[in-house]
Amino acid sequence: MAPSTSVPTVEQIAVPETLLKKRRTNEATREAKLAAAAEARKAQQAKRKTIFKRADEYVKEYVAQEKEEIRLKREARKTGDFYVPAQPKVYFVVRLKGISKIAPKPKKILQLLRLLQINNGVFVRVTKATEQMLRLVEPYITYGEPNLKAIRELVYKRGYAKADGQRLPISDNQIIEKLLGKYGIICIEDLVHEIATVGPNFKQATSALWPFKLSNPTGGWRPRKFIGYVEGGDTGNREKHISKLIHQMV
Repeated sequence: MAPSTSVPTVEQIAVPETLLKKRRTNEATREAKLAAAAEARKAQQAKRKTIFKRADEYVKEYVAQEKEEIRLKREARKTGDFYVPAQPKVYFVVRLKGISKIAPKPKKILQLLRLLQINNGVFVRVTKATEQMLRLVEPYITYGEPNLKAIRELVYKRGYAKADGQRLPISDNQIIEKLLGKYGIICIEDLVHEIATVGPNFKQATSALWPFKLSNPTGGWRPRKFIGYVEGGDTGNREKHISKLIHQMV
């Protein structure tokens, strides 16, 4: 009589050592990934709190500056004096004219300002040197002192980051942190504050932004576009009225 055969159970089959090692490795990798994800969530929550706290501080700072300016104006009115506002710290410059019939020196200045196309715009720190440069190219540009609302509108609506020679839309704060985190700028509100107050890292902040590509203003330019703004045209310094132009071009 032939001996009976039976199928071995799962417990009776020996598992190869290589398979056991692979299972242990996969389990350890999975636990490490879960731990890293938990740490990343904690870090993101802490960062979000920091961002909200900074934004709140910036709002308080802007409100305090506005109140101080109103107070100084009232004090001057009481004493019969005139209130003279502080000199502008930052200009927003927009190119109005193309490349035809431009002398080599103004053309070079426009290149230095990164104004390579019509309706390109950039932020510029106000110094004696930059004012002299702007006067030399005044027939081809318009510029002025933007207010906080205009700066925020530009960065949020038309802001693109410059990373590795590429033009990237600023879709989240991680892009800003990657480019400017070493300067303490980790979110868009930090970037807006640095530009508006012309902070110590203004140059790095503006260099990390691609020149703004704007549309023609709503309603079009004035009929005599290439004469001075004060003479009824569009070129030259328009001081605080640049904010209205920005709103029309964004």
